[in-house]
Amino acid sequence: MLRLEEINQAAAILEGIAFETPLVYSNYLSSSFDARVYLKLENLQRTGSFKFRGAYHKLTKIRDTLGPKGVVAASAGNHAQGVAHAAHLMSIPSSIVMPEWASISKQLATRSYGGQVILAGKSLTESLDQARTLEAEGQTFIHPYDDEDIMAGQGTIGLEIVSQLPEVEAILIPVGGGGLIAGIATAVKSLRPQTSIIGVQAAACASAMAALKLGKPVNVPAKYSIADGISVKKVGQRAFAIIQRLVDDMVSVEEEEIATAMLELLERKKILAEGSGAVPLAALTGKQLSNLRGRAVVLVISGGNVDTHLLARILRKGLFKSHRIMRFSVQLRDVPGALANLIKVVADCRGNILHVYHDRLGHHLPVELSRVELEVETRSLNHIEELLNALSANGYEVDTR
Repeated sequence: MLRLEEINQAAAILEGIAFETPLVYSNYLSSSFDARVYLKLENLQRTGSFKFRGAYHKLTKIRDTLGPKGVVAASAGNHAQGVAHAAHLMSIPSSIVMPEWASISKQLATRSYGGQVILAGKSLTESLDQARTLEAEGQTFIHPYDDEDIMAGQGTIGLEIVSQLPEVEAILIPVGGGGLIAGIATAVKSLRPQTSIIGVQAAACASAMAALKLGKPVNVPAKYSIADGISVKKVGQRAFAIIQRLVDDMVSVEEEEIATAMLELLERKKILAEGSGAVPLAALTGKQLSNLRGRAVVLVISGGNVDTHLLARILRKGLFKSHRIMRFSVQLRDVPGALANLIKVVADCRGNILHVYHDRLGHHLPVELSRVELEVETRSLNHIEELLNALSANGYEVDTR
């Protein structure tokens, strides 16, 4: 079983190699949730996530026993980059098996750190199986979470949190395979046992919650999740033993809550967090953790390696949901000035037009009419209602479908 002594040893090995990431107080989140909210910014760690800590620590422990083929790992992205970069720093060859759906940006980043990327498997479990095949051919397998050396490296985050905020009362931690929360829980509960350790999973793949319910790790079906880094079908056996003993609560969050949290962190705090890194804020935003009021709460923002195209889609969807963008269409008589008059109504309401689509040739349109679709930047739901009322008052029949 992982002990504080091993985490302290990992901290000594990582000193000067891994960054001591900032713990940032958020006035906005604190006032919003009636608590003292701090963000542990592991998205600013080397390779953009906490995974570098465990990977580097593991490689230092085994480097003298490695064969010429080096190491192999399986990961959706962050463990891949952590292992590839750590191996590169030690001049160790590395092969990384990634699921076929792994984001292109994470594939490119892994290659840039020196790892040989192999795409195999429709799930992380299948990628792990492929990595085990390479292990049989002479490479040393580096497990992404269910390894005490890995967990000890991740546990150094817990040491830092207690050092940076000795009065910490609760820590919200993303949970996939369980290595991160197992390491942090071991460190924090050893130093400050009264601190609550709360795990957060994506509802699309809540394997740790299923394991806690049944008393043992079990495979769960995995739906698509924007929190791909914690989309793990079965929590690790070693990690689960620690979770059972030290974790106080475990909650899950839905995809829309995760997307909203990503947008909130980016817009309010200028923090780029991937889906997995944003789940602690998504949990805080929900109504499952009302007992955190008035307490000193740390959200572990575990990573910031989000695919650019996915980020763009999340941002747009978030802006629509928060009433910052509206889209509508109207039919206009196809005469000079008709479009200008429509635009004037929008401008008079201080709506900022982002896109205009003008359709004259739709087969369903009478020959004298055109259809105009506008996408407008708005301030709030009240602003949208003001704009819709103005359009109606000027004789426009608005379709917002």
